[in-house]
Amino acid sequence: MEANEGGFHDIIPPVFGTLAGQVAMADCAIDDDDYPGSLGCADVRDRRRGMLEEPRIAPLTKYAQALRRMGRGEVPDFDPLDGGVEAQILFLLEKPGPVAAGSGFISRNNDDPTAKATFNFMDKARLKPSEYVIWNAVPWWNGTRRIRPAEREAGAEQLRELLKLLPGVRVFVLVGRKAQQAAPKVKGIKVIESYHPSPIVRARYPDKWRSIPKIWEEAKSYIEG
Repeated sequence: MEANEGGFHDIIPPVFGTLAGQVAMADCAIDDDDYPGSLGCADVRDRRRGMLEEPRIAPLTKYAQALRRMGRGEVPDFDPLDGGVEAQILFLLEKPGPVAAGSGFISRNNDDPTAKATFNFMDKARLKPSEYVIWNAVPWWNGTRRIRPAEREAGAEQLRELLKLLPGVRVFVLVGRKAQQAAPKVKGIKVIESYHPSPIVRARYPDKWRSIPKIWEEAKSYIEG
């Protein structure tokens, strides 16, 4: 992921295990795990990991395990609170980062500004977690945001395998330039291109950043009919 857009992470490293992280965990909700930044809490991460073998998510868990065995880098899991194999929308970002690698999930609940913006934008776009899954064009975190051509090609190949597990997907939302370049064209699937919800895009192009919920809301219209 290029630094000017980013994946489900920010330029700030994760705080798991630090004093700041321990303080944040003291504020964890005990009756609701689905709120911005909730995966900063160890208990929430534990509960989320306990859901990875549920029928809706288990095939995607096995898919992520297979990617790890390729040895290209760390591969976070799909978020079990999302739609899993029943999803109708695939949000495709660019590349995981250190926060997603730290939490172990590609999720709108990660504890970083990009994920928190995504959570709020999903809400504004009236999108329910059961309607979508979130993934990356390059699924491996290898210590750098840079995407090399070989990574992009390998990611595109594995994305085709992923789509075999998502028979209900009717819409691609391609978030960021690198995702837009990497995504394969698939007959019968609507493609929507979106700006990236990163803090860098917010700072440089605030009007574009604020337009994201409206763009994402378009995806909703293609699954409601």
